Amino acid sequence: MKSKSIHIERAQNIILAQGILPLYFHKEAYVSLEVLRAVHSAGVNAVEYTNRGDAAFSNFKAMVALRNEKMPEMMLGIGTIKNLAQAKMYRDAGADFIVSPGFVPEVAAYCVENDIFYAPGCMTPTEIIAAENAGIGFIKLFPGNLLGPEFMATIKDIFPKLIFMPTGGVDTTYENIKSWFDAGVSAVGMGSKLISKKLMEDKDYDTITSETQKVLELIKTIKN
Repeated sequence: MKSKSIHIERAQNIILAQGILPLYFHKEAYVSLEVLRAVHSAGVNAVEYTNRGDAAFSNFKAMVALRNEKMPEMMLGIGTIKNLAQAKMYRDAGADFIVSPGFVPEVAAYCVENDIFYAPGCMTPTEIIAAENAGIGFIKLFPGNLLGPEFMATIKDIFPKLIFMPTGGVDTTYENIKSWFDAGVSAVGMGSKLISKKLMEDKDYDTITSETQKVLELIKTIKN
């Protein structure tokens, strides 16, 4: 595995420092932008926007424009990337890092070659080994609710050089988050449990900010 570039290090370090990678999608650009403002106000500097709807690409470009103007320290990642064409399209649009629901070898090769932070979703030791052999050092355990902290605890010693982050079903409670960190993860990906569809539909951005702040504090307490 070649040494990480400064770009990969920056994305990784921000995610590890905050201990959480918030992720979300909304079909309306305005809501997508306001959620970005809300989590940024909470102290988040790395966010994953998921490529899950027809409006995702245009929304993401609007988010990049907002970031460039108002929050230059924010790193914007794109998730649910399933092929190389999507990875290149979003990278050209300003994505700082790429996340997939599974391990996509051609995306991994592209990211390694171009010094882009890539977090592939892996569910089995075979997939994790494939990602590691491709030069990837940060693994998204997905779906987290099916794998559970026990899986992480069992495989941790097999992959001492890898960094793990569960996504999918990670709850906002102290007990759930602590169980993952105790098992050996370094961050948690958190979507609908944190930024729920109802909060977005209600445009309750203040609650998104306050709930994100609570989770950041919980993680800080757990890590210390």
